[in-house]
Amino acid sequence: MRDRFVQLGALTGLIGSVAVAGSLLQPIIDKADDAKLRYTNVSVEGAPPIVALGTAIGALRGLIVDYLWIKVNMMKEKGLFYEVMSDADLITKLQPRFGQVWSFHGHNMAYNISVMTDTPEERWNWVNSGINLVRNSGLRHNPNDMTLHKELAFWFSHKVDGVSDDAHLHYKRELAKEWHLLLGAPPFEYEARKAWLKEIADAPDTLAELEAEDPRVTELVQELTDSLGGFEKANHFGINSNFLMNYGRWLASKSSMYALTLGMVERFQMYDPIYGTFDRIMGNVDNAEPIRKLVAFLRKRVLLDDFNMDPQFMYELTEETGPIDWRHPQAHALYWAARGREFAEDRSNNEDGIYSIINNDRIFIQAMQFLARSGMMSVDPFSNDNPGRLSDDRWIKVLDDYFMELYDKHYETRGAGSDTFTTFHENFMTWAVGMLYRSGEIQQAQDLLERLDALYGSGGVIPNLTYDRPLDLFVQESTYGNYLDRPWLAYGDVQAALRRGYREGILLNRPKLLENALTFAKDLTRYFKESEDHDYVNKFGEARMTDLVSNISKSVQDVFVSVLSDPTLSLVDRLTIFNRAPVEQRRLVYDIAKPILETEFTNSPLSETLEFPSIYPEPPGMEEFRVLQAERDLQLRKDREDRAEGERQ
Repeated sequence: MRDRFVQLGALTGLIGSVAVAGSLLQPIIDKADDAKLRYTNVSVEGAPPIVALGTAIGALRGLIVDYLWIKVNMMKEKGLFYEVMSDADLITKLQPRFGQVWSFHGHNMAYNISVMTDTPEERWNWVNSGINLVRNSGLRHNPNDMTLHKELAFWFSHKVDGVSDDAHLHYKRELAKEWHLLLGAPPFEYEARKAWLKEIADAPDTLAELEAEDPRVTELVQELTDSLGGFEKANHFGINSNFLMNYGRWLASKSSMYALTLGMVERFQMYDPIYGTFDRIMGNVDNAEPIRKLVAFLRKRVLLDDFNMDPQFMYELTEETGPIDWRHPQAHALYWAARGREFAEDRSNNEDGIYSIINNDRIFIQAMQFLARSGMMSVDPFSNDNPGRLSDDRWIKVLDDYFMELYDKHYETRGAGSDTFTTFHENFMTWAVGMLYRSGEIQQAQDLLERLDALYGSGGVIPNLTYDRPLDLFVQESTYGNYLDRPWLAYGDVQAALRRGYREGILLNRPKLLENALTFAKDLTRYFKESEDHDYVNKFGEARMTDLVSNISKSVQDVFVSVLSDPTLSLVDRLTIFNRAPVEQRRLVYDIAKPILETEFTNSPLSETLEFPSIYPEPPGMEEFRVLQAERDLQLRKDREDRAEGERQ
């Protein structure tokens, strides 16, 4: 009898335990699905059959994945990149939380397969597909994987914004165009840019919530649905990127230089019924308020659903760092590196993972550097021109602040992790001092110089006087010091200063930039003329300093021609620079740049409505200039021949 009581008690305990476990199972599954902690999402309704199959395999799944992983690595070694695709895709379905295979798969598409194609368009499709795979699928299954965040940030920084790929300009154009149409041109002022993003982040999560908040949106949506319903499905109203891109094209046409100059708006209004529908509905000033709310909502949903990007995090990142322009590849590098810092560091903060964190932080702060050098953009989606990219000194202080955070963060890391950021910071800030000084931002340059002195000069680990000197002398010495040993650097520095003077000084209506660049060129010419080695002539009759000085004197012409020939600037911007430049400088370049610009113009849509002389007029006084230029060139050749003859004697 006693045994029976024991058995009955055990059975009762078993039943109770099963009941309790059963009651806890579904909440655990739900939480695992929400946090994407399970190998597959079989518990989620509508899971792909292959996912269910992988789960059914059970313990054998790991062996199958191991076999496939070995196989794809062997095929990669043989260069069978296309063949890798199906097996890598199968692994991601069987073990979607295997982060390494998502990285492998995306890299294969963006780097290996893309370069095997024949056109820039095909390359971009593969690069973009690799990015989308990791961003929209890999990171949804592995939201806390540091490697995936770091790799995605690196691809934007290196593959899209770098210059190693022959099609890199096409990548930059396509990314800039896509994000210009999705979000529109961002406001220039920092506070306005934050408010612009905040409106998107604060938009309701669902259309029902938006319509409940403002019933006028319901009427607007119904009108758009009815009016666009007769066109192809891709042009219907929907909470998707297709509709938002169509709206973006309509909106961009109202301010596009190309669209306005070529009369595109009038033609669209006459012959494109979809454009006419947007004109009638979205251009109705009576709908301004519900349109603004609807567009903010659509942008929020598209960012979340189609790009796996959180508008709230985008806003917070902009508020905490600087004026991010999402049309720039480095903005996306910054976002994914920042998201890795925010959501993935805790899982990688160990002896094995710390270097992934360091590499991610490097990409994060390097993205700021690139935004400082080229983060101010102009984009015209109706042209095939490259987006304009100018330096934005608002990022200098941001980078300086984050350097200290990263230095402290990695100070104890084995292998002198903090030293990496120290070297980067000192080099960048030295560049920034010179850039600000030549831009006329004297006080900012002085403040940075004092900060350099406090960190690396008199306040350094080994105190020194490198930065303890007057600003103008430091800028001169930091560049002039190496010129006598490496004189070609002088020519490069003058070109860099003048190029910025023309590109930013004229386009942004900041004449002081060009004025300071010209002063720098003249000062450097005088520096070389006063050098003891100025008259040195080698055995081949080449005057080392004399010829360099003549080149510096000619730098204005060389750089202005290079700016007017630069395909990374839009044709409209280059023509604007020419027409706004001082007349004496236009004379220097008119004949040289004319054939280059005329050829581009002939192949441009602008030639359909404009005559080339009307937008590239001959400067006054060109005949007299040509005569004087010929005389100077003749004298220069004679001087060189005389020097050579004297050396032979």
